[in-house]
Amino acid sequence: MVGVSTSAAHQRAIDLFRAATPEPTAPIGAWRDGFEALCATFPVADDARIEAIELNGVAALKVTAVGVGDADGRAVLHFHSGGYVMGSARAYRNFAERLSRVCAAPVVVPDYRLAPDHVYPAAVDDAMTAYRAMLDHHGADRLIVSGDSAGGGLAIAVLMAARDAGLPLPLAGVAISPLLDLAGEGESAVTLDGIDPLINRVMIVEMGKVYIEDRDPHSHPLASPVWGQHHGLPPLFLTASDAEALRDDAVRLAAGTREQGGEVELVLAQGMVHIWTLFPFLAEADRSLDQIGRFVRGHFAKA
Repeated sequence: MVGVSTSAAHQRAIDLFRAATPEPTAPIGAWRDGFEALCATFPVADDARIEAIELNGVAALKVTAVGVGDADGRAVLHFHSGGYVMGSARAYRNFAERLSRVCAAPVVVPDYRLAPDHVYPAAVDDAMTAYRAMLDHHGADRLIVSGDSAGGGLAIAVLMAARDAGLPLPLAGVAISPLLDLAGEGESAVTLDGIDPLINRVMIVEMGKVYIEDRDPHSHPLASPVWGQHHGLPPLFLTASDAEALRDDAVRLAAGTREQGGEVELVLAQGMVHIWTLFPFLAEADRSLDQIGRFVRGHFAKA
């Protein structure tokens, strides 16, 4: 049953999202500036270690929470949100520090190329370049791949592309509110229109067109992974809000992976805003990150 949170903190997250979102016809720079300004309100821990690195030419930030070491070679490769048109590693420093803390591992956030300057498959190409670099440095048995929103779709695309290329797969994958269908054909994109305060089908499809242009999403599973083949993937942790338009992207991926014999943990958070984990003041963000940390640490322990 879909429930919408009415807490003051939840409303604050919605208000911040809305304040950061310009009119649909605004130039792409306004969208990017709004997102960066939103994330700049989240303080970065003074004791976090933040290092600029390169992954075979792809710029990235390596963020390590205090008390987290890297001598054992473990790492999380996380792809940021932003609908493939905005977002950055810098904007994700706060989130990456919190993710590093719960996963007990450094988090690496690449700055993959963004549309419309660089359309599909530029983001996938950069993500795969970053993944290959992480394989070389850490090894598949010390690596987790994750992402949120568009970054969640990119994380799943990397797993599918790595599988198809015969590359070693990471220990597991994590996707938060993943954007997996640029055709916007999940049931929740229709039934939750007007209930989700931020995302609707028109936004999904139109933002998707900026990334894939006139390509058919059904024919490009690395842009819309729900339409791809879901066999042979590593264990997945998928989470979305039961009240967001992208809910059924995660639900459909979970079903498709299970049908192919894959291992999936699907958690639907009640009444949350899209990518609620981005907001450090939400209690549900802490709960969800604790769940993700348990999943990630469990797979690190098995290696």
